[in-house]
Amino acid sequence: MIDSIEIEPVNVPTIFLLGDSTVCDQPLEPYASWGQMLTRFFGAGVAIANHAESGESLRSSLGAKRLDKVLSLIKPGDFLFIQYAHNDEKEKGPGVGAFTTFKSDLKLFLESARKKGASPILITPVQRRTFDSNGMITNSHGDYPEAVRQAAREENVPLIDLNAMSKVLYETLGKDRSGILFKQGDGTHHNNYGAFELAKLIVDGIRANNLPIAKYLVNGLPTFDPSRPDPIDKFDVPASPMSTDVKPPGN
Repeated sequence: MIDSIEIEPVNVPTIFLLGDSTVCDQPLEPYASWGQMLTRFFGAGVAIANHAESGESLRSSLGAKRLDKVLSLIKPGDFLFIQYAHNDEKEKGPGVGAFTTFKSDLKLFLESARKKGASPILITPVQRRTFDSNGMITNSHGDYPEAVRQAAREENVPLIDLNAMSKVLYETLGKDRSGILFKQGDGTHHNNYGAFELAKLIVDGIRANNLPIAKYLVNGLPTFDPSRPDPIDKFDVPASPMSTDVKPPGN
């Protein structure tokens, strides 16, 4: 019998996540994201706070006060992982674009995190499942991945190039078989297996950048080569008691 439960605050480094539906905590299967799988690869001593939201761009996150919420919580020694572009690409208007408004807003996020003593990390947008006739992934994101790379260089912040790594992963599996990474009929949103593989790529990006949080990764975790994905027949995540066919906002 339990007589009482006491909850005490713990002061540990926190990894905050901001982004879109490929990052956020998806509430129901068959959808999943790398953001919600990332916790699997960390042990004790670090927390992960996922503030990403389906359908959001940098501008809509600002409008929804998503960044403000993170800034009210983030502290020196924390990290802010930022991955947008899927929905920013759809925004139109005078002067709106990858190398103008998008890059400017990215830099605002970076500056805001740094003012709080936190360390921002930029992540290029994960590829969509868009193959050409030669079995190669086409660039469905236009200039946006390069805008993220430019912002990282110009502001001297770590970059995890998920765009480049996911291209290798998808092309390794091929046009037809790469569907095992996604919710059936969806070329943007991943299932448990796909999200797990992408989270492994994020982990390798953490290691490649020698980020201090790498010391909190679970012991004995091997490196992951996107040209050698895990066999799906050996991947097993217990099914959720609930599922949905309702597509998350954003594409």
